[in-house]
Amino acid sequence: MTLQKVQKLQKAQKEKIKPEYEWVAKREDESIRYLQHGYPSELVRWHYHQEYELHYIVETQGKVFVGDYIGNFKPDSLILVGPSLPHNWVSEMEAGQSVAVRDLVVNFNHKFIETCETAFPEMQVIAPFWERAMFGIEFLDPNVIQQSRQYLAEISASTGFRRLTRFWSLIELLAATPDYKILSSSSFQSRLDHKILKQMSKVIHYIMDNYDTNISQEEVAEIVDMSTTYFSKIFKKTTGHRFVSFVNNYRINKACELLAHTEEPVTSICFTVGFNNIANFNRQFYSLKNMTPTDYRKSALDGLYK
Repeated sequence: MTLQKVQKLQKAQKEKIKPEYEWVAKREDESIRYLQHGYPSELVRWHYHQEYELHYIVETQGKVFVGDYIGNFKPDSLILVGPSLPHNWVSEMEAGQSVAVRDLVVNFNHKFIETCETAFPEMQVIAPFWERAMFGIEFLDPNVIQQSRQYLAEISASTGFRRLTRFWSLIELLAATPDYKILSSSSFQSRLDHKILKQMSKVIHYIMDNYDTNISQEEVAEIVDMSTTYFSKIFKKTTGHRFVSFVNNYRINKACELLAHTEEPVTSICFTVGFNNIANFNRQFYSLKNMTPTDYRKSALDGLYK
């Protein structure tokens, strides 16, 4: 390869690398920003920003990462992420597949909220809602989710004052629902560094691709060119989990999918998701789910778990 081709390739690679801090641009005449995007997309990565972000999933299923939380998402998942809380949605799709619209998204900043609270004292009643959002909120009521989808459609189709009224109707709906789940732990404190977040994003994708193998902390640390000791500290600070805990959490999450949606024997699932022995698998499963794999499968069949 000629020097000119090498330089051209290096330039192209650099242009693909986006900063892990995302600056959210809005028009001067807008208080909120609406967008939608497909998958894959350059917007899909482990990142954070200063704005609140409400995500509604239209298509695909996969894993969602919010702070130190690891969970599943599917169509009709609705999650609000607070400022400076790292997050990512990774769809589980075959290589080469894509969807035109996966996410409907609304961004808005806290200064806008504070300005409204100053002007309208009635807004103080939803102050706890913003506190919950700092750790991420998943909304669970199907009726609330469908009403939210309608509000998002109206926000998308409108401008000016009408868009603002649709937005506040949506927030009122979400703040009032009692059926929600807080995602990231209250003790999670993200150490936000652009380079580190980019490296940890690479690590998370590596774990997702190799969770069913005997991956080690030493092996992954080498991938991001860190000593094992330093990697261990950085991974815990960035994700809120020790490396082994993160991997086991992800494996148990995958095991739950197989228990709920296949007839594969529990022992087989243990090895399929990367555990080396059934005793450790059962112990880790009970520690995270407070029930045995067999009881989880029974509950799933009874419709208690989706």
